Amino acid sequence: MTSDAASARPDPTAEVVDLCRDLLRIDTTNTGDNDTSVGERRAAEYVAEKLAEVGVESVLHESAPGRANVVARIPGTDPSRGALLVHGHLDVVPADADEWSVHPFSGELRDGYLWGRGAIDMKDFDAMVLAVVRHWQRTGVRPPRDIVLAYTADEEAGSDYGARFLVEHHRDLFDDCTEAIGEVGGFSYSVSDSQRLYLIETAEKGIDWLRLHAKGRPGHGSMMHDDNAVTALAEAVARIGRHRFPVVVTDTVRAFLTEVSDVLGIELDPDDPETAIAKLGPIANIIGATIRNTANPTRLDAGYKDNVIPGRATATIDCRSLPGQSELLERQLRELVGPDIAIEYVQRQPALETTFDGDLVEAMSAALRAEDPGARPVPYMLSGGTDAKAFSQLGIRCFGFAPLQLPADLNFSALFHGIDERVPVDGLQFGVRVLDRFLRTC
Repeated sequence: MTSDAASARPDPTAEVVDLCRDLLRIDTTNTGDNDTSVGERRAAEYVAEKLAEVGVESVLHESAPGRANVVARIPGTDPSRGALLVHGHLDVVPADADEWSVHPFSGELRDGYLWGRGAIDMKDFDAMVLAVVRHWQRTGVRPPRDIVLAYTADEEAGSDYGARFLVEHHRDLFDDCTEAIGEVGGFSYSVSDSQRLYLIETAEKGIDWLRLHAKGRPGHGSMMHDDNAVTALAEAVARIGRHRFPVVVTDTVRAFLTEVSDVLGIELDPDDPETAIAKLGPIANIIGATIRNTANPTRLDAGYKDNVIPGRATATIDCRSLPGQSELLERQLRELVGPDIAIEYVQRQPALETTFDGDLVEAMSAALRAEDPGARPVPYMLSGGTDAKAFSQLGIRCFGFAPLQLPADLNFSALFHGIDERVPVDGLQFGVRVLDRFLRTC
């Protein structure tokens, strides 16, 4: 190839901005309802088209009308090795444009950031992977092992139409996958101007979404009434919402806090981890939620007329359990709500935890240090959940590794499902360089 042709190749660190902006402009709002969720097939077709442009064949797997997933395989040089699964979801949570500084689906470039719903959850990673793969196809790079790409639907509502659908109906696509990387890991936490921790997800809490159901005697709203379903439900919800579950420090959280205590020069009291966590600034919200089970009321539903006491009332509770504690959490909740409130599980997916070792971890760490000499990779537990829960059912060892170098003053955790979600362009381009290095050596 001539030097002129080589220079005409798009730079992946420049192309990632356009790819991410295109994805942000596709409204893929997942409401949790098939009738009102939008855009996933359009985004999947966009990804498939961008892969096809550089000669990568992919297949769309539609789980329901409009709920589409894209899967492709990049052949490696050593077919005897297990494949690496690289997965990212295309759906986003809803956004109210009136609350934002920019339109949430504008993909606006402002002040060194790309703004839009999904900018960090997780169309940034989707675009990074796409940019790296397109660059490889143009330049003849082959990874050391097969890489399976999965762009999924429905992660934000439990993955029934996305990763779980693929695992249940197309598991053969992942038969030889031994390890995986996905979202919410590899991002930086600045300790000083010259040192940054990079949090690699090796564990995540379980999802225990449930509904509480209260029954009572219907009646006229003007009369005395001792058997009111709304009252019973409200009391149960208040007990849950105000309850603080006991502190439990898992192996992953202990390893993280040990690293943090060392680098910050603070003493870690194993009986009082909250004191150390309180000194972490913005990421304290994420880490603080990983030392105990949590249960947060999110929705209430009761009644059909202002002057009628309803016979039923329902509340939704977003519960997250530590590894191995889902059954304990259920017992704790039953004690809190009492015998007259029924519990129905909407989603129940297990917590995950793996160790911070092995060749894959070494490859992640080396790629981060090569791009940032001040990098110190550390393990951590994610307080939420990802598609890794579905893929782990196939025996795949899952990590969160979507590398981003972040400004020290950016409240990263507040951007997840928050207003004015945005990703720094420099951080996005850093992620491309790290992923390129990592995927060439993993």
